[in-house]
Amino acid sequence: MPLLGRKEKIPLGIYVHIPFCRSKCQYCDFYSLACKDDKRMDAYINAVCAHIKEAGQLAPGYKVDTVYFGGGTPSYLGGDGLATILSAVRKYFDVTGDAEITFEANPDSISDKLLRRLRGEGFNRVSLGVQNDNDEMLKKLGRPHNYAQVLSAVQRIRKAGFKNLSLDLMYGLPGQTLTDWEKTLQHVLAINPEHMSCYGLKIEPNTPMYGYQDLLKLPDDDTQADMYLSAVEILKAHGFRQYEISNFARKGLLSRHNMKYWMGGEYLGFGPGASSDFAGKRFDIVRDLDAYIFAMKTGGSILADIQQIPPRERAGEYLTTRLRTTVGIQGSEYEKQYLLPFAPLEASLEKCRMNGFANKTMDGRWYLTPKGFLISNSILSDLLLIQDQCQPMTRKR
Repeated sequence: MPLLGRKEKIPLGIYVHIPFCRSKCQYCDFYSLACKDDKRMDAYINAVCAHIKEAGQLAPGYKVDTVYFGGGTPSYLGGDGLATILSAVRKYFDVTGDAEITFEANPDSISDKLLRRLRGEGFNRVSLGVQNDNDEMLKKLGRPHNYAQVLSAVQRIRKAGFKNLSLDLMYGLPGQTLTDWEKTLQHVLAINPEHMSCYGLKIEPNTPMYGYQDLLKLPDDDTQADMYLSAVEILKAHGFRQYEISNFARKGLLSRHNMKYWMGGEYLGFGPGASSDFAGKRFDIVRDLDAYIFAMKTGGSILADIQQIPPRERAGEYLTTRLRTTVGIQGSEYEKQYLLPFAPLEASLEKCRMNGFANKTMDGRWYLTPKGFLISNSILSDLLLIQDQCQPMTRKR
């Protein structure tokens, strides 16, 4: 029986950014450094643990139910470093016994020693960067592994006792055809993962690939759309449920951490380039490893930006993030939280439904179809424009 007057702790996700890689991929615009400098890595571990200690003092009313190590390449840091950081999280935060604890890995940096150490420390989910099953394509992308290393890594992951494995794939690659993509999906599905993420290649400025993109012979927009819809159907046929634009999972095994981002949950980010949404504020950490280490040593500022988010902007985020998921949005929920009318938005969503881009559940929850996900930017732009024109409702007494 719960104690009277005891306040329930608020769920919190923790993200730890590991900014080290063996090499930079040609398309990557995440903050990461291609280096193997043990002194620099040790300095980073000390800095991020100090940051975790400092932040833990500000979160006594929170319980951490997801921890995610992303990058960069977390597995490249090594088992001892990751274990040290997770120990700091457990020491300074209230981590639940059933917390989802994920680390990202590249196949070439997986070893039995690493996996045994992390499994023993309580990590229970692995996100493996596969991207493609063709070695020549992997070279074009600048990936540091081949497909034989993928298969070996998966065997090691299973042997170590990990029962929740996510695989990342990319489509819309140079010279890739729809048939190529479908063969890749079938090939990779034979690995039998619990979760799949399928992302279209997006070439960002300030990446090596941006400078020679006109030479890449990328699939056109129609072909990429066909690739996406084909992935939805193939994964569905293999028992995967689509729960977000690019993410698919077997029953009960969606990424609990990433759902925090899409469902408006609170999270704290640690390490250079990490972002947070905590206590009503959003803030980003400077994308500079040395500046981050120095600031944590000297008590200087590590923030690149901090914002107090007004209610109307939160209402817009409700639309843009939840409509990325198959959970979708609901009128009564929207009006209660943001005191804005839902009827004008629903009129636009009805038009989307007539065109096969949206659906509505029996309890009034709207969500986008796979075809709707393909044009989600356009749909969301229309909804945000409508929202901006709406006047606030009067709160009912």
